Amino acid sequence: MPELPEVEHVKRGITPHILHQKIIDVTFSKPVQAGKTQGKATIIKGMGLSEFEQQTCGYVITDVQRRSKYILFQLQNGVHQRILISHLGMAGAFFVVHSLEEIKIPNFRKHWQVIFQLDNGVKLVYADIRRFGEIRNVANLSEYPSILEIAPEPFAPDALAHFLTKSSEKKYRHKAIKALILDHRVISGCGNIYACEALFDARIHPEKKVSTLNIEQKTKVFNSVVKVLEMGILNGGTSVSDYVHADGQRGTMQNHLKVYQQKQCSDCQSIVHTVTIAGRNTHFCPNCQS
Repeated sequence: MPELPEVEHVKRGITPHILHQKIIDVTFSKPVQAGKTQGKATIIKGMGLSEFEQQTCGYVITDVQRRSKYILFQLQNGVHQRILISHLGMAGAFFVVHSLEEIKIPNFRKHWQVIFQLDNGVKLVYADIRRFGEIRNVANLSEYPSILEIAPEPFAPDALAHFLTKSSEKKYRHKAIKALILDHRVISGCGNIYACEALFDARIHPEKKVSTLNIEQKTKVFNSVVKVLEMGILNGGTSVSDYVHADGQRGTMQNHLKVYQQKQCSDCQSIVHTVTIAGRNTHFCPNCQS
């Protein structure tokens, strides 16, 4: 699943080509249309396809932002404003092309789901191999409360204080530290890959209970999360599965992973162990992490 660094690179890749452009048409794939016919909210969530089209066409993309793992497209049509909220799910991707044939990866070219035709001749294509992603059209963020629950961006000045405060709450104290940093209400944008890498960087065992950590250790965990997320951005994200940039290129963070899906610890060469925490495979070094 794309995490903060991957979503940041998708946002950076598409923004120069779509900013200040008007959406003149929206096309939905057959699976999206069939899903709505069958009562399933396939990709387009919260409204029907006709209403989505009406509330999107004619609007200009005035800004593109990332909030945690979401991409927010700010739209304006005269005095009317809307927001497209997109989550890439497990294997979603945006591409900016003039024709579908320009999408270099066959699986993404085959599994396009939504095409936004812009007035500069460009198509903003949302492709999703597994169709777990989503796009919503809302008048304001209060229409999608889940996004309002997300913790401050990890790079924000108040993010550490928020993290320390949340970690002291009763409902979190008995959780494993790995489960805590996967919770977007506590720290935003950190998924399984970067959580494993952050705990290795902090030398903290992923099963350690939050209640057993002191302020210094919690701060170290937070700083390690920020560090590995910044590394992820610097290296273009982690392409261990379907993730690619908007131009089809792959990230290189996978070449710098210390424990995630590794056989041996990069520091001490011990065998990397795997346990399940919060439903996710968790990789750690039993020697370096205590």
